[in-house]
Amino acid sequence: MAPPLSRRSLLQAAALAAATPAVSLSATGRTAAAVQEATPVAAAPSSWTVKPFALDDVALRPGIFADKQQLMLEHARSYDVNRLLQVFRANAGLSTGGAVAPGGWEGLDGEANGNLRGHYTGHFLTMLAQACAGTGEQVFVDKIRTMVGALTDVRAALREDPAVLSVGGKFGTAVENVRGSYQYVDLPAAVLGGASALTLSAWVKPAHDGDWARVFDFGNDTTRYMYLAARNAGGVPRFAITTGGPGGEQALDGTAALPLNQWSHLAVTIADGTGTLYVNGAAVARNTAMTLTPAALGTLRNNWLGRSNYSADPVFAGAFEEFNVFSRALTAAEITELQSRRAADTSTGRGDLASYAFDETSGGTFADASGRGLTATLRRTWGGPSHPGFLAAYPETQFIELESRTTPDYTKVWAPYYTAHKILRGLLDAYAATDDDRALDLASGMCDWMYARLSKLPESTLQRMWGIFSSGEFGGIVEAICDLHTITGKAEHLALAKLFDLDRLIDACAANTDILDGLHANQHIPIFTGYVRLYDETGEERYLTSAKNFWDMVVPHRMYGIGGTSTQEFWKARDVIAGTISATTAETCCAYNMLKLSRTLFFHDQDPKYMDYYERALYNQVLGSKQDKPDAEKPLVTYFIGLTPGHVRDYTPKQGTTCCEGTGMESATKYQDSVYFAKSDGSALYVNLYSPSTLTWAEKGVTVTQTTRYPQEQGSTLSFGGRRASFTLRLRVPSWATAGFRVTVNGRAVSGTPKPGSYFDVSRTWRAGDTVRVAMPFRTRVEKALDDPSLQTLFHGPVNLVARDAATEYLRVGLYGRAGLSGDLSHSLTPVPGKPLHFTLDGRECAPFAEGTEDPTHAYFRRSEPKVVFGGRDSGVANPAKPDGTTLLDEIWAGAPFRNKGALVARVRSTVDAWLAAGLLSRADGDKVVSTAGAASYQP
Repeated sequence: MAPPLSRRSLLQAAALAAATPAVSLSATGRTAAAVQEATPVAAAPSSWTVKPFALDDVALRPGIFADKQQLMLEHARSYDVNRLLQVFRANAGLSTGGAVAPGGWEGLDGEANGNLRGHYTGHFLTMLAQACAGTGEQVFVDKIRTMVGALTDVRAALREDPAVLSVGGKFGTAVENVRGSYQYVDLPAAVLGGASALTLSAWVKPAHDGDWARVFDFGNDTTRYMYLAARNAGGVPRFAITTGGPGGEQALDGTAALPLNQWSHLAVTIADGTGTLYVNGAAVARNTAMTLTPAALGTLRNNWLGRSNYSADPVFAGAFEEFNVFSRALTAAEITELQSRRAADTSTGRGDLASYAFDETSGGTFADASGRGLTATLRRTWGGPSHPGFLAAYPETQFIELESRTTPDYTKVWAPYYTAHKILRGLLDAYAATDDDRALDLASGMCDWMYARLSKLPESTLQRMWGIFSSGEFGGIVEAICDLHTITGKAEHLALAKLFDLDRLIDACAANTDILDGLHANQHIPIFTGYVRLYDETGEERYLTSAKNFWDMVVPHRMYGIGGTSTQEFWKARDVIAGTISATTAETCCAYNMLKLSRTLFFHDQDPKYMDYYERALYNQVLGSKQDKPDAEKPLVTYFIGLTPGHVRDYTPKQGTTCCEGTGMESATKYQDSVYFAKSDGSALYVNLYSPSTLTWAEKGVTVTQTTRYPQEQGSTLSFGGRRASFTLRLRVPSWATAGFRVTVNGRAVSGTPKPGSYFDVSRTWRAGDTVRVAMPFRTRVEKALDDPSLQTLFHGPVNLVARDAATEYLRVGLYGRAGLSGDLSHSLTPVPGKPLHFTLDGRECAPFAEGTEDPTHAYFRRSEPKVVFGGRDSGVANPAKPDGTTLLDEIWAGAPFRNKGALVARVRSTVDAWLAAGLLSRADGDKVVSTAGAASYQP
């Protein structure tokens, strides 16, 4: 009997594949009734003909990838994970230990009220898990376990009624209301006692400067109420009472803001038509026309400490020490006496209507010492407890509201299932890295909760939800759920994955109907990686077909030279590239997700185009999105990469902790994930990327060490170690490798004709000491924007070259004048000594896009060839152009490569004759062009 798989092996298998289908649900049958029992499995699906290696099977060796990865590892080692956990703990009403939330999207003050908070924590967990796999360092294990333990506590707390969080107070103990907990104190309806004279006294310690946060609010609605706000719109305390809404408020306004994180005493007295507001014993406001009293309000429904009757107002964040209600107006001297001791120790004594000392250190209620027995209760604004399995850094409210929402509004609902995906993915990766059962339990519970919620919704509701921009975004949750299903075998989990079918998108792409124009790019790319995994689970062809066709709609039709896609986060019409270039092109998340989709498709179909794209995007946009400097506070990753002239990359985008910084952390800790793949039957090893690394192929007992400075070096050496093993070595021949691709084994040339855009096979029994040398000379070429051939980007082999220049207009560049017979344009570039892959062109420095600097760059330039020049020799003839912009030189050089000078001259003559016949060139100028071509000398 085979030994049982470890937990880690189970999840690695889940990452590689999913089970053969255990349940198949129709598009209209996604309900609880359709769920059947399934058996846990871990085998890779038969549909995958190649499989990846685990991160710890491939070690990066010194080079550009290792350098960039080390910067991110230092960030991961040094960042305090308690800061990430702050928003989760706050949401559960737990102590945050004084931790400060990261801010930006991961904080309450971030974009859209922090409605995406929690997502970054999931990314960080994944980064830690990948770092753990890649390095084996204990520091990453410890951080993961700290986070998983805290999230376990958070989920448990959310399942219970809120509990007192006791802290040190002004005189003794106090109760803390953590910002983001949505907690308040609910007082009984009789608290005001219908009094016509009143004093309300409280010690408070505000922790946040949110306007209109209430110390107390007694009312029925927004018409009849009485409140004391720690800050009004002017930043000072305000007391108001009304029976006619805001317009009828009789008010008292303070004169100065309450200090944050310091204790302040507030008191309000009302009697005989006069109201007075005291701050720290001083009367700061008096209104002698205050005709309303609590008696005029009658019995009120909502009697709250820390919560407003206006739902948009923030909940009070800070601490309460004492709250006393007296049935008379205390004198100024009595108010002063309350400054130095508790009410019980003053001449006034405790409040006779209500008195709460907040001495409690546990439970969820507060005793009333007035003698009236008005016990107060700690509650959450959103009700609760949460449903079983729920885990988030905010309440269930966003999920609930999404179900009735018809239009996007991220200030109300911002992609709750997207955030759930990040947390779920992080937990699964944490489980794979540490075997911590708590992580799996949390992940499984989340999916149980989602299934319980979504399986009850009508199909039409689900389709509407997933089609809403931003609010309905769900990221790669289908992929993560499928991976979980591979471990748990729970049929509900597979059924849950299918509840995320967006039929309009699947059906259109399956029919190869391009409907991407106007869609949010990153909302939809990861969907298809999930659908490919659903194909693995169910065998339903439409999932795989739609994903393949979708990929082809993006590459090359909506792809920039660096491999990125989207402008202002959206797609435009097919084949519009130049027309979409802006300062907000190429959202970094899009490249991350296109890489995931490309490798997942490759597992099913080894079309070299997927790995050609992978190299393009990885070696250019993804590498270039990471700044080349250390930072303990931020990952230093771009959000957008503007392709406009003179653009300077922003590595601290927006307010921080964005989606792209999250995926950037992940990318930098898994650069090695697609260097090598293995044929599922072990018969072949794919070398997809030329990157310094060492592969340990345990199944074969073989190691492969790749030694190279690629792309600085135009080739690579692979050295074999370990046991003898027979298999085919499949070496990727890049589509750009038109100058040759030569392979030797132990110094002997391997026969065959490698074809650009394919794999070249070397089959043999490999032995320790065998050495394979791959040489692939680089050529310099341009790629033209599909909608404007004169707008071009420059490549040297796989490397996108950008001009470093502060100009904000497109640079005009000519390249044909020194083009080689092969069509290679490198002769127009002058290498910069001591700076590999740096060149000068027309006096400007060109550098690899991958370098993470803050230099102004030009990724695209305007091609300008005003004269017909060959081999540096000027014919004196202006370079004519057709109405579509195609020039004479364009048509001549479109015939490259030329086997010799004679072939080039023959091409020049035939092209000139065609242009003469079309009336686009005079006979005299044509003769000059031909004679100049014949007289010129050319590089190969």
